[in-house]
Amino acid sequence: MKTAEIRGMSLTDLRERIETEKMNLNRMKMNHVISPLEDTSKIKKAKNDIARMMTVLAEKEKQN
Repeated sequence: MKTAEIRGMSLTDLRERIETEKMNLNRMKMNHVISPLEDTSKIKKAKNDIARMMTVLAEKEKQN
């Protein structure tokens, strides 16, 4: 997900998206433990996306 897309989201949408992405990341990690993923870079990409969303959320909350 690109930063421009994230910045266009509202606060509530952003919070919901962060929660769903965290759940998806945890599910992906659990699946990786059971049977290794072919592309482990997906975990890293998911972490980076979550961090990017949390940064934008913090900026938006600071502005309000």
